[in-house]
Amino acid sequence: MGGVPADRVVSLVPSITEGLAAARSAALVGATDWCTHPPDLDVRRVRGTKNPDLRAIRDLAPDVVIANKEENREIDVRRLRDAGISVWVCEIETVPQAFAAYDELFDEVLGWERPAWLAEARGLWSGELPEVTARVAVPIWRDPWMVVGSRTFTGDLLRRLGLENVYADHPDRYPHVDVADVDDGRADLVLLPDEPYVFTAADGPDAFARTPTRLVSGRLVTWYGPSLVEAWHEGRRLLP
Repeated sequence: MGGVPADRVVSLVPSITEGLAAARSAALVGATDWCTHPPDLDVRRVRGTKNPDLRAIRDLAPDVVIANKEENREIDVRRLRDAGISVWVCEIETVPQAFAAYDELFDEVLGWERPAWLAEARGLWSGELPEVTARVAVPIWRDPWMVVGSRTFTGDLLRRLGLENVYADHPDRYPHVDVADVDDGRADLVLLPDEPYVFTAADGPDAFARTPTRLVSGRLVTWYGPSLVEAWHEGRRLLP
């Protein structure tokens, strides 16, 4: 990696797919079925983040494949590398780590000019942590119920908006919990995203008798890419 700018890239990370498409869409030749942004993305689909079609990726002859430690499997990364394909893997658990990863990706891996959205997002999210104005819980699955726990990008993003995750000190990153524990009064608000579980007005709020709920875009609280600009402005509306 490095040297000549990459002109054939496969992304296995939806957030980064959106970021690459916004920077140089012609160089993006493959992406997962979960890469839903931009909506008009027209590339070869290589199945999911956890079950990528390795043969299809090899056939695309990419200069580099983009992967993430949390979203993609180590065995798939190893098999691609064993096939002689360069794979760049990032680990992102905070907003600053996202910016650092993009700096490395554009500067050292792809050899591309940093896009305007990256500078705009960095400007919005830089600065000291604000005071906590509300405590929240963020379920990501139902039956069994799972929530955002510790050491997650979502938790860090919300904290930078002034929202404290009541499960931020849990030993697990995405713990299984009883819904009654979520609804025990510690949280001022339960945020219900539309991914990975698709919470809707008819599926989710009904489980909470005590705590107010609010439906939110999963992309705006879990993705790290151009969506960070929108997430900053929309996130301010979540504040009391």
